[in-house]
Amino acid sequence: MEGFSTKDIVKKYGFKFTKSLGQNFLIDDTVLMDIVEGAKVNKEDLVIEIGPGVGTLTRELLKKAKRVVSIELDSDLIPILEEELKEFDNFQLIHKDALKVDFNEIIGEEKSVKVVANLPYYVTTPIIAKLLTGNYKFDSLTIMIQKEVAERIAAAPDTKEYGALSILVQYYCDTEIIRKVSPSSFIPQPKVESIVIKLRRLLEPRVKVQDEKLYFTISRDAFNMRRKTLWNALKPLKLEKEKLEQGFADAGIDPKRRGETLSLQEFANLTNSIHKLME
Repeated sequence: MEGFSTKDIVKKYGFKFTKSLGQNFLIDDTVLMDIVEGAKVNKEDLVIEIGPGVGTLTRELLKKAKRVVSIELDSDLIPILEEELKEFDNFQLIHKDALKVDFNEIIGEEKSVKVVANLPYYVTTPIIAKLLTGNYKFDSLTIMIQKEVAERIAAAPDTKEYGALSILVQYYCDTEIIRKVSPSSFIPQPKVESIVIKLRRLLEPRVKVQDEKLYFTISRDAFNMRRKTLWNALKPLKLEKEKLEQGFADAGIDPKRRGETLSLQEFANLTNSIHKLME
């Protein structure tokens, strides 16, 4: 990886970081290699990279993958990426906001698709939600995110980290924490620790529900009011008292419990029994 350091490129082009875009570029080569290794990129893969920065990670991905499509929002980075990666004929750059991209257009007929992302922390959750709920056919998402968010994603029931994001991700994926990353691995240094986490897409969702939208509504409502019992938290569903009582009884769940004590399967049982009563 000699001669292609993030610091060198930033200096070469006089690149100025945009605070509003939450830009923090990786300067630690061991982290770059751990992301590539963790994502298990090989010559069969189309890799979609979100947030390539100045292309240091992109270069390593290009060496291993069949093709890399990088999505970058910042206009100032486009000419840098085009210049620095011009030797690769398996590279495509899309200048767009990843939240507005139709990933299926990029994926096309590709069979093996991996997503790699080093995202500004403020867009982490919306991007993960878009990728998981958008019916996109990818195998895994290897992503660098704020330590607290990674802990929430991988959290087990009955912990303070467990919440609606845990339910969303674990419904669709297996989670594996690859490594921790200290603030000194970036320029400029963020104030928080980061974690590289891999989300492996399950062939089928982890639990069977009749109505996914209702499942996520119930889990969101349950965590929106953490201090409240499930009975109170689910009042926004506007179900008649008798029906709600019946729903809890059919699911075998005590309405006095709090949302954070329920497993994904228990949320599924509750959703399915309420769904039946709403028909």
